[in-house]
Amino acid sequence: MENFTFYSPTKFVFGKDMENQAGELVREFGGKKVLLHFGGKSAEKSGLLSRVRQSLKASGIDFVELGGVHPNPLDDLVYEGIELCKKNGVDFILAVGGGSVIDSSKAIALGVCYDGDFWDFYSNKANPSKALPVGTVLTIAAAGSEGSGDSVITKKDGMVKRGTGGDCIRPRFSILNPALTQTLPAYQTACGATDIMAHVCERYFTNTKNVETTDRLCEAVLLSMVHETPKVIADPNDYEARANIMWAGMVAHNNIVGVGRDQDWNSHRIEHELSGLYDCAHGAGLAVIMPSWMEYVWRHDVMRFAQWSERVWGVKMDYADPESTVREGIHRFRLFLHDIGMPINFDELGAKEEDIPTLVKKLGLAEGQTTGGFVHLSSDDIAKIYQIAARAKI
Repeated sequence: MENFTFYSPTKFVFGKDMENQAGELVREFGGKKVLLHFGGKSAEKSGLLSRVRQSLKASGIDFVELGGVHPNPLDDLVYEGIELCKKNGVDFILAVGGGSVIDSSKAIALGVCYDGDFWDFYSNKANPSKALPVGTVLTIAAAGSEGSGDSVITKKDGMVKRGTGGDCIRPRFSILNPALTQTLPAYQTACGATDIMAHVCERYFTNTKNVETTDRLCEAVLLSMVHETPKVIADPNDYEARANIMWAGMVAHNNIVGVGRDQDWNSHRIEHELSGLYDCAHGAGLAVIMPSWMEYVWRHDVMRFAQWSERVWGVKMDYADPESTVREGIHRFRLFLHDIGMPINFDELGAKEEDIPTLVKKLGLAEGQTTGGFVHLSSDDIAKIYQIAARAKI
């Protein structure tokens, strides 16, 4: 295990009706003038925004509003939010929504406290060090942004999707009410579950040795998702299953399962170009990419993949032929994703094989440059992964 520092100061308030505490929590963390940031009509229609507004008013918190966040949040709304905050003296941002809303809120929080272009943080020209405080009211279990110091934004010019991260943008508090996810369509629920599992896998496949504790934590989260996800697809109102998934989403990405080990994140990098170009759901793109990445790289560490296949997917270990164990594990993973309603190839996702050169180019790798942690991949490697993804079958 490698040396590490783990810092996760977010206060989590979990359970039914906890959104009614939003105003008290904003006041607890020093907010006096809030930007209420949200997505589309669902939060308004459900009455959630009304409850949050009432909570803010009851606590004497003044606020301005900015809605319109879309999946794969765009930079133009971030610029609008930054201007709105500066104009109105906003000192706290409250995100009501899923990962896209939270990521957009984090970007605005950075931009308000920065003299330059907020995109500098997403293009590796600046490192996040100061931001307005952010709180969240989570409406979908997926991205884990409610507990992480990460944010991903898409730049409309070129549809380039990039991320940044820093402790200054970790939410000060996050309200997690599983009941708020019960109205989600099955497809969105499945996309969220896939993203959660991908966050764990990005950490699980590591070159660091002797990380049994975090291996077991990763496996526990994955097993919970395998157990609970089909239950909520079958019964959207299963509150207990929703609760387990919502907490798994936070645990999967606040890095408690990833400390002390190197991590990969190539599947996310490769997928970002798909959702950037086609505006598909991030989880759906991961369902296509992650098993394809596994097919391409598993020979790098056969026994780690065999361990994952045995402990998570229940494949009987074939010590005489561990490679067959791995192949069956990847097959079961892809079959699980298919069974919960996820696409498994480009055609089902709405992507085009002829666009592979464009997707690879958008990654921005120079000739001879590689990306990744578990296995370093060149542009040619990534093109081959896209090709596997384009043609994948059950």
